[in-house]
Amino acid sequence: MTVNILDVSLRDGSHSVRHAFTADQVREAAKGMNAAGVRYFEVSHGDGLGGSSLQYGLSATDELKLIEAAAGECTTSEVAVLLIPGIGTKGDLQAAVKAGAKMVRVATHVTEADVAAQHIQLGRELGLKTAGFLMMSHMASVEEIVKQASLFESYGAEIVYVTDSAGAMLPKDVTERICALKQTLQCEIGFHAHNNLSMAMANTVAAVEAGATFIDGSLRALGAGAGNTQTEVMVAVLEKMGYETGIDLYELIDTANNVIAPIMQQPQEITGGSLILGHSGVYSSFLLHAQKAAKQFGVHERDILKQIGKLKAVGGQEDLIYEVAQDLAR
Repeated sequence: MTVNILDVSLRDGSHSVRHAFTADQVREAAKGMNAAGVRYFEVSHGDGLGGSSLQYGLSATDELKLIEAAAGECTTSEVAVLLIPGIGTKGDLQAAVKAGAKMVRVATHVTEADVAAQHIQLGRELGLKTAGFLMMSHMASVEEIVKQASLFESYGAEIVYVTDSAGAMLPKDVTERICALKQTLQCEIGFHAHNNLSMAMANTVAAVEAGATFIDGSLRALGAGAGNTQTEVMVAVLEKMGYETGIDLYELIDTANNVIAPIMQQPQEITGGSLILGHSGVYSSFLLHAQKAAKQFGVHERDILKQIGKLKAVGGQEDLIYEVAQDLAR
């Protein structure tokens, strides 16, 4: 069985480096992944196209320049982008295609797939490999995920992703969701993990064994929270399990060590804050915002995150982090 690996180092990893990627860094990473045979890798602001803002974090370099830099190094690889309706627009997607994007993943909260119809349809019209991305999938029942995934497929999605944005799932949760989608949908199924409970690799293996054929990872686990499934490790594990990835492991390790590692501001590890993300089911990109708010208001980041989890906050509610911190300070 062939498993398609999509690397998110240059998108999810943007959160970890505070959206400070340079065109040269992206170019070198793209060159290495292309040489290693990574079929797809994602390039954009951490919160997707159009994400550069005061609320989500300003990008040091325009994302269209980063997409152009990456696309210029691709001979066999293809550049993917993330688009969250309400943050990115159809115009942003059209501009990304002109810059060299060949794939789009349209992301919504797990119960809001209906807001993505026009964006998925546009992706297909533009000739892109088009996927639906169900964020915070731990927050919905299996039945609800099937319902929302079916909407994505009806709009034209060629792949539907179960996305563990909070790193809150256990392998049985992943297996139940992937199996249910395999039994219901005709399109391919993908899985995106975060490592906040140290379960990213186990969850990835569970997804593949349940029938997922598109799997995300990031080199050196560079991503929001405690990071993602580590791409180079995942390739090695899948090869030992007998799956085909089409990736040169040695080339991938060299890119991880020589290109990605020097970019990282700190090693990707499970800190107390990232552990609370997974334990409380909080969106992984909230970690740096919580750390900033904790310092600003003199409270502990874990108290902020625990309260955010109780409020069931989702992506786009970053302002709530500062309100909670202010309330705790009082």
